[in-house]
Amino acid sequence: MAVIWGVILHALGGFASGSFYLPYKKVNGWSWESYWLVGGIVSWVFAPWIMGSLTVPDLLGVLRQTPASTLGWVYFWGVLWGFGGLTFGLAMRYLGLSLGMAVTLGLCAVFGTVVPPIYNGQFPALVRSLSGQVTLAGLLVCVVGILVCGMAGIMKEKSLSTEQKKAAIAEFDLRKGLLVAVFSGVMSACFAFGLDAGHDMAELARQAGTNDLFVNNATYILIMLGGLTTNAVWCIYLLIKNKTYTDYLNPSMPALRNILFCALAGTTWYFQFFFYGMGDSKLGDYRFSGWTMHMAFIIAFSSMWGLLLHEWRGANRSTMRTVRLGILTVVLSTVVVGYGTYLKSEKPAAEARAAAVERAVAAE
Repeated sequence: MAVIWGVILHALGGFASGSFYLPYKKVNGWSWESYWLVGGIVSWVFAPWIMGSLTVPDLLGVLRQTPASTLGWVYFWGVLWGFGGLTFGLAMRYLGLSLGMAVTLGLCAVFGTVVPPIYNGQFPALVRSLSGQVTLAGLLVCVVGILVCGMAGIMKEKSLSTEQKKAAIAEFDLRKGLLVAVFSGVMSACFAFGLDAGHDMAELARQAGTNDLFVNNATYILIMLGGLTTNAVWCIYLLIKNKTYTDYLNPSMPALRNILFCALAGTTWYFQFFFYGMGDSKLGDYRFSGWTMHMAFIIAFSSMWGLLLHEWRGANRSTMRTVRLGILTVVLSTVVVGYGTYLKSEKPAAEARAAAVERAVAAE
């Protein structure tokens, strides 16, 4: 049941992340840097502190007790992750929700899942165990699904006229979008590294009486502070360079309405990690595999939104079959990864049952 709940919680996080960009589509008259900064302040500052304060007893005490080196590394990975978040929005602009999410998060899934166990020396043990092999097979299935989604994007590029592409996605640009998505996917994986670096902080939160579901909420504060640093510097630079800071003061633009939609987007975005942390706590030694599930669910839900919003309008049947196959393959990968995690959790239980039977036989 713990593994099942882990998968469900990761699915909720994936839904939040796959849906967060929708409110930004309702923002009128503001430049990208204007609405990205407002939404980011909500998701990188207000939401982490509010939810952290509500779920982590003595949050400030936990932060004070955390070694300076741990704080530094968590913040460092947050800054690098910020580059991924910064370019993530650009990938959505150039590729749309479905294709942009698939390429960006696919790469993010690969790096974020594989690198931590390699760094911690766990990878050889994974390869030797059945549960590890199944989990890695799930990751491979995820990569295949992502490649299929990317193939569908290329097919779409070839089959549609420039006017048709612009009608579905105003700034569609496959080459520029793929370059941005690759960079964003690699850098976004740094969030997983930040969580790994903040393991001691999560342990301190647990010792302070924090429910296991919420122990990562303390770590989020530092990671997202790093993300805020990167994104705020770049957005402020663009606001000054393009003189788009006037967006906030322009009386002809619906400022309050735009702020509310930005806040909704930022809050929704934060909840992907809120649920991710809860799901992560249910996966035990294979918590790294949750990153793959998280990314796969995001791709699945964002692809669903892309289809519902007609981003693939005008594409031929072959292209539509390909993108649907890619989405189904990604969803299948979550089942495979979840089964691998289940096998890992079952092994200690089976060993305990066998030991109990041996003790009972010896007693007789």
